[in-house]
Amino acid sequence: MSERKPAGMSYESWVEQRIGEAVDRGDFDGLPGTGRPLPQGEADEDWWVRGYLRREDVSTDLSLPAPLLLRRQADDIDHTVGRLLDEAAVRRVVGELNQRVEESWRRPADQGPVARRVDAEEVVARWRENRTEPSPVPVTAPRTSWWRRFRTRLRRSTTSSA
Repeated sequence: MSERKPAGMSYESWVEQRIGEAVDRGDFDGLPGTGRPLPQGEADEDWWVRGYLRREDVSTDLSLPAPLLLRRQADDIDHTVGRLLDEAAVRRVVGELNQRVEESWRRPADQGPVARRVDAEEVVARWRENRTEPSPVPVTAPRTSWWRRFRTRLRRSTTSSA
């Protein structure tokens, strides 16, 4: 790009000439996406933000209003508590969600959906139903030390030879 645009040439012509020279040199060969059509743009103004969030694998939940976010968390509560190991942890997670719901009720909000509380007993019952019991650990007899086994063999050999 060290070459300056000649004085008598239009900007568009000069750019087209530079692009043609780059194509002739092969600067555009082997680029990712070669031969594929460009993605169709979306009609709204947030298309770039949504595409960026999708590419970076960022959850769009953070852009939701608080009541909708709490409703989504309430809908996903079974999945959230599914990996917990004890009932106290399940009740704690449900209690924290219900506390956030009650806090959202105290804040003034626009007209729209209202978050709902989650019944801890129902969640615990579903958690118990869906939970797989851990397999019992087989109890093995404690192994005797090598020294004790050696002494036992030694005694047997001395008593059998006597």
